[in-house]
Amino acid sequence: VQLVESGGGLVQAGGSLTLSCTASGLTFDDSDMGWYRQAPGNECELVSSIKSIGRTYYADSVKGRFTISQDNAKNTVYLRMVSLKPEDTAVYYCAADRSVLTEVVGTYPLCRDYYGVDYWGKGTLVTISS
Repeated sequence: VQLVESGGGLVQAGGSLTLSCTASGLTFDDSDMGWYRQAPGNECELVSSIKSIGRTYYADSVKGRFTISQDNAKNTVYLRMVSLKPEDTAVYYCAADRSVLTEVVGTYPLCRDYYGVDYWGKGTLVTISS
């Protein structure tokens, strides 16, 4: 299984970005897809997730500003981020699970070290300047 992210970069506060994650080697419709993020020195945080049946989750910190969506035909999940804030600065990781993506339990050097997620992307850096 491969998850390949794109779309990270540097933007000013108030700006927007769209992250993309294309999955290969897994049954997209049966998987819970989503995004975690980790700022330097911080714990890994589940930002948003989506199930093919349309169920979505958003962390309180991003509600109303981030929108997750998926294109099953392209095996791609998107995270549209608007009204970005400096505190959104982090490495964003695409993740997939055959069951359900959950909040990270415990502290890990990197999100990808968390065993509770089946598959991880390599991460893409999002930097928001003030």
